Amino acid sequence: MPVSEVLHAVDGQVAHLTLNRPEALNAITPGQRERLIQLLGKASADPGVRAVVLTGTGRGFCAGADLRGGAAAGERVAGDVARVIRDGAQRLIAAVLDCEKPVIAAVNGTAAGLGAHLALACDLVLAAESARFIEVFVRRGLVPDGGGAYLLPRLVGPRRAKELMFFGDALSAPDAERLGLVNRTVPDGELDKTARAWAARLAAGPTRALALTKQLVNASLDSDRATAFAAEAAAQEINMTTADAQEGVASFVERRSPEYRGR
Repeated sequence: MPVSEVLHAVDGQVAHLTLNRPEALNAITPGQRERLIQLLGKASADPGVRAVVLTGTGRGFCAGADLRGGAAAGERVAGDVARVIRDGAQRLIAAVLDCEKPVIAAVNGTAAGLGAHLALACDLVLAAESARFIEVFVRRGLVPDGGGAYLLPRLVGPRRAKELMFFGDALSAPDAERLGLVNRTVPDGELDKTARAWAARLAAGPTRALALTKQLVNASLDSDRATAFAAEAAAQEINMTTADAQEGVASFVERRSPEYRGR
């Protein structure tokens, strides 16, 4: 896969990952998927990266998995489909959820199927007014994949999730914001500017504290109170060993603005 199908740049401690197949509304090929997983892992481990922005070129954010580029149909062996899902779409969504840096989705256009779930897995979602979210699977007679049945009920509740998945209707960006799928809808021309501003604020923050906060919030949805409280206490213990936590406390005592360095 040409590297240009996923544009990658680091600017001001922010990694920008851009799907770049505009002619296909950025439908994801296996090669693109693996490249995104690789870049998210790299951003997670790189102390020089403190926030990530994920977006697309052209009219689409991501139209889902590229079904046209798959292998020729042949005899299907039991277990093949589950293996493809586990090794493919689920690994991509997990890479976003497990990234130790905050990930912003800047949804510039249609986000359908796996593309919608890719956006919803991000920590913050900005959407252009022209963006649409489509649970397209039912239109193809398919079961949602890419963690959709896990993500959607946690964002909008089971009834709304079923409505979106049973009917497969396109959801406008303002309606997605109203339901809680999107943090903020902005005019198309302001999407990049807003995403950069949000990412800059995150990149200037206490990076390890943000990583631990992300882990706590994500895990809380599957935890009982005792487990969540224990995880919170452990996270506080870990975070208090960081230079940024010490800087935050010192800046409060000294009545000045903190200068976090991501350490």
